Amino acid sequence: MTTPYWLQDSVFYQIFPDRFSNGDTTLDPINVQKWGSAPTTWGFQGGDLRGIIQKFDYLLDLGINAIYLNPIFFSPTNHRYHISDYYIIDPRLGSLLDFHALIDLAHRNHVRIVLDGVFNHCSRGFFAFNDLLENNQHSAYKDWFHVHRFPLDAYSPGEALHYDAWWNVKAIPKFNTNNPKVRKFIFDVARYWIERGIDGWRLDVPNEINDDTFWAEFRQVVKSANRDACLIGEIWTADPRWANDTHFDGLMHYPIRDALLACLTGKDGVAGFAGTVEGMFKVYPRENIYSMYVTLGTHDTERVLTILGNNLDKLKLAFQFIFAYPGTPAIYYGDEIGLEGGKDPDSRRAFPWNPAEWKADLHPWVQNLITIRKERVSMRRGEYNRIAMDAGQGLYAFARTLGGETTLVALNFSDKNIRTALPVTTLWQDNQIVRSLLDNRTFTTTDHLIQLNLPPWSGIYLG
Repeated sequence: MTTPYWLQDSVFYQIFPDRFSNGDTTLDPINVQKWGSAPTTWGFQGGDLRGIIQKFDYLLDLGINAIYLNPIFFSPTNHRYHISDYYIIDPRLGSLLDFHALIDLAHRNHVRIVLDGVFNHCSRGFFAFNDLLENNQHSAYKDWFHVHRFPLDAYSPGEALHYDAWWNVKAIPKFNTNNPKVRKFIFDVARYWIERGIDGWRLDVPNEINDDTFWAEFRQVVKSANRDACLIGEIWTADPRWANDTHFDGLMHYPIRDALLACLTGKDGVAGFAGTVEGMFKVYPRENIYSMYVTLGTHDTERVLTILGNNLDKLKLAFQFIFAYPGTPAIYYGDEIGLEGGKDPDSRRAFPWNPAEWKADLHPWVQNLITIRKERVSMRRGEYNRIAMDAGQGLYAFARTLGGETTLVALNFSDKNIRTALPVTTLWQDNQIVRSLLDNRTFTTTDHLIQLNLPPWSGIYLG
């Protein structure tokens, strides 16, 4: 195994720090927005590291055991993907002492912390780019970036023309990672935070550093500091280049999310969905499949409940699938209580801490799914096999099996009731009693079949 042993046993919770919880109002900027204001690309609402610490009991009660934090380093933006200093916690989030308090609290409670690594680009305020703006061709850092001509135009309206920038946005100059000094700077940053206790990196747009030797060395640096640290790459398509023992342990598993939501919204059928979720086992090695970050949404996507037309049954079914599929299931903060939102920045709304604003029984539903997954080793580490698929009815069923433990998952991706008899010859003996893990109903296998009645947009776990 070259992937961390703990990944496939994890349930991740993604936090966008400015919008999760405000624990120290003395850190707020003078123009802080009211908590819950309509999100913008420029406004801060005051979320910070102390807020996460103060709400840690909520996270433990939910059941998660890993946290992925969007960038926390010094930056002029609320999303902090424009990093000015990679060695300083953004003062609006807290201090290095607050960071260590969060790490210590997490580790005492067996929760891992993974940080967002933004190494393709920096901000205009980054020291080397500042020097370049001041000294132009005489700067010692002119080869740290991809400069086309001097003097640099970094602040007027329009796209970046004088240097390479992410999506040609002037505010985000792109590093020249072919420069050995740039590589050393990035590798030193990666090692520094691993040595200060983080449990891994989620790598932002790593495919834009299109250099296999860079990522092989990055991996070696991180793993030499902590062999159990994880590396998760933000790759939006299925591509085996990026998940292996020279790149990343797992990827943001967007193809699974896309296939699931397409099936739930009627853009594709169960056959297409089955083809994608089963096809991934032919794309990646097993250990990498079981280390994928499987989520319904992130800060870059519309809120899943909004995509599903505010249909809570569909959202529950979506959660039910990702908690049963190989990989590490992940919750984007607020999805577990039905937070809504359109495209960025609307998908980054402040967390509503008044339970009266939470959607129905969604929160306890997710809690229950997490509990079941943590109790059932087959759902975390078991083999995956299709049991049945009926494209006409919208039925899809699969089993997770490890040793003597089997979990059968049957899902109804339709707006009609499904009565079905699933073949269970390979799973259980005849006349065996199995129970629903969600509500403790019992079922008996008869003639190597199990009879099920699945209401619209619902599923069942049997074991």
